[in-house]
Amino acid sequence: MQENTMKVAYITDDIYLAHDTGMGHPESKDRLIVINSAIDPIKELLVLKSPIAVSETLLESIHTPEHVESVYEASQYGRAIDADTICSEASYGAALKAVGAGIVAVDGIKAGEFERAFCAVRPPGHHARPAQAMGFCLFNNIAIAARYAQSIGYEKVMIIDFDVHHGNGTQDAFYADDSVFYFSSHQAFAYPGTGMEKERGIGSGEGYTANFLMMPDSGDDEVLDIYENDLPVYVDRFDPDIILVSAGYDLHESDPLAQMNVTTEGVRRIVRLILDVKKGIPGIFFLEGGYDVNALGENVRVTLEEMLEQ
Repeated sequence: MQENTMKVAYITDDIYLAHDTGMGHPESKDRLIVINSAIDPIKELLVLKSPIAVSETLLESIHTPEHVESVYEASQYGRAIDADTICSEASYGAALKAVGAGIVAVDGIKAGEFERAFCAVRPPGHHARPAQAMGFCLFNNIAIAARYAQSIGYEKVMIIDFDVHHGNGTQDAFYADDSVFYFSSHQAFAYPGTGMEKERGIGSGEGYTANFLMMPDSGDDEVLDIYENDLPVYVDRFDPDIILVSAGYDLHESDPLAQMNVTTEGVRRIVRLILDVKKGIPGIFFLEGGYDVNALGENVRVTLEEMLEQ
């Protein structure tokens, strides 16, 4: 590996392809197939890792036992949880390893094996609430990773979410918590209808949630203003020990499920601004949305290119 590059893990598994959401569903296995093809030219620069399957005990650091059981049963019978959130027989196993990618990432960083990680997983996670699967998401991968990171010494965790849809599940998990800061930029008037600017946390968590809404048809200038001017203020104030990122690429101009005009170069610059916001801090990216598969592959590749740079 070149001396001017960071050690970056790429964590994925073929079990994610077995999570079958059905014909025509936007969150399909094709997303990962195209990503894995798109990053092939830079794969030799990455530390390739496999996820683990996590225990129910770890899931219950965020989710209720009833929620875990409901996802297990839906998977056993291959039935839908709601119109958007589909389970096949392989979904529970895939979801355990989607969570497990984050655990492997945190452990690898703690052990000094690598400095950054990208978890190329499905199902995604940021809409999964403590007691409800929704929005294609079964378990909240990034929220569970945050709790796990805290259990091994990363006391203050910052979660940054640039998916075009608000991560309501992640916000819910930490809304009364001052040890995890949730920072989100997302399209206004879009699914799931949460993430208003007045939502800032409650109790000891008040002031530890920050939501930034972008009007439909916003582009690079609008989103980069948030990451260049607003994000550093919150990072400086909170001073996190680790940054976790919900990397949703459905803010891209090509995406069929949103109305934003962010370019691939805009995505690259968002990633760079996040990586530069606090030098020397570990960073883990989790795949969330992005439903134009060709653009998704390109956007993940540029994300990894930036992660490899100092």
